[in-house]
Amino acid sequence: MGTVTRGTTHQNRLRRMDRWITAVHGPALRRAADPVVVDLGYGAAPWTAVELLRRLRTAEPRTEVVGVEIDPARVAAALPYERDGLCFRHGGFEIPLAGGRRPVLIRAANVLRQYEEDEVAAVWARLCARLAPGGLLVEGTCDEIGRRHVWVALGPEGPRTVTFAARLGSLDRPSDLAERLPKALIHRNVPGEPVHAFLRDFDRAWAAAAPYASLGARQRWIRAVRDVAADWPLADDPRRRRQGEVTVNWAALAPGSVSRNG
Repeated sequence: MGTVTRGTTHQNRLRRMDRWITAVHGPALRRAADPVVVDLGYGAAPWTAVELLRRLRTAEPRTEVVGVEIDPARVAAALPYERDGLCFRHGGFEIPLAGGRRPVLIRAANVLRQYEEDEVAAVWARLCARLAPGGLLVEGTCDEIGRRHVWVALGPEGPRTVTFAARLGSLDRPSDLAERLPKALIHRNVPGEPVHAFLRDFDRAWAAAAPYASLGARQRWIRAVRDVAADWPLADDPRRRRQGEVTVNWAALAPGSVSRNG
């Protein structure tokens, strides 16, 4: 179920998402009786699945990763990279795991970009229905070399949070991340929509934090996020902000919800 993607992939492209998953979802991996993870739509080369296994095993050594691709040729090309804890399967949104296994995590990076906005909710629901109890779906988009990334985290009940992550030295302003919004949000970055208001307020806080630039982009980011938190419901551990991240409750940014600041 699904459509073949362009397959563009590069080594280390998803490091920001992986780092966040390892930190935030690591405890769930450790609690899981069967810590199996799906890298959905890994692309023309298997690097992202190989890297995901390595990173998640720092949190839970029992972790297994299954790379799932809808293009049979890509699956065939990935088979030489199989190893203990890593395998590749032909499939799509149905998540074809053997023996009725249910993943504790599904990562879908740069998969829904080519779909229509009105198709996203159904895909989210289908993937979330495949999760194990306590599981997480992480779906989002990044640039070609992973400097800028935005993703939505969802549980079986639906979307929970939106995380913005960047190599801070690459940003002129936080709204530069708008071009990497997931499909559910990218067409909503217009006046009157909450995500537009959030990025506008974040830019204002970034400008106000300019004096902190002399201490480095990280300190400027931390200060700007602190100011944004006065008006927006952030959901992250403040320590994550040092990594160039900020996480916002989905309800505050959801399309059609009431903007907090007009």
